Amino acid sequence: MNAMKRMDRREAIKWMLTAAATVSVLDAGSLGAVRAAAGYGSDPNLLDAYKPGDLWPLTFTPEQRRAVAALCDLVIPADEKSPSASQLQVPDFIDEWASAPYPRQRQDCQQILEGLAWLDVESKKRFRASFPDLTEVQQRQICDDITYEPKAKRAFRPAARFFARFRDLTASAFYTTPEGMKDLNYVGNVALTKFDGPPPEVLAHLKLTESGK
Repeated sequence: MNAMKRMDRREAIKWMLTAAATVSVLDAGSLGAVRAAAGYGSDPNLLDAYKPGDLWPLTFTPEQRRAVAALCDLVIPADEKSPSASQLQVPDFIDEWASAPYPRQRQDCQQILEGLAWLDVESKKRFRASFPDLTEVQQRQICDDITYEPKAKRAFRPAARFFARFRDLTASAFYTTPEGMKDLNYVGNVALTKFDGPPPEVLAHLKLTESGK
């Protein structure tokens, strides 16, 4: 895991705004609220280069980033097809998202920080170590209790809501990268190298010739 490697700030912001436009992360109503809200200035100019603090301060401490990276990799680990979430700098995306001044992001920021604090307390309570320092088996033991809110114990339900949101953000970030889209076998708008027109059987079915007559 290369969790501490950081992506270019402009790329992180571009990534965040792209994911914000997807239905899975942000519904149309809250996106409208982003545009209508006041007090945070204009949206970033993605042609410019930014350093941390130029637009808004980043939120996570180094220890929180370690926990985010560990949790990201439980959600999407590396396999034979693609890298892990942290190897694609998904923690940078989540930090940028949680730090943005927009209404939905501020709401998510509080939930994420509270969830990370719960993970730290629960990890030390069960295993006497911080979450990123636990073994994968120990991490999964904790996460198994919060993966599905309807079946979670009452005391774990706020953490389960955090985990559901964190999982959505991780997946949205991962699958908007080239590697993530490749993992889905998504091709998109790719020009064909050669196109000889519709097959003859299609033209015959439509009672057309290759000349269109």
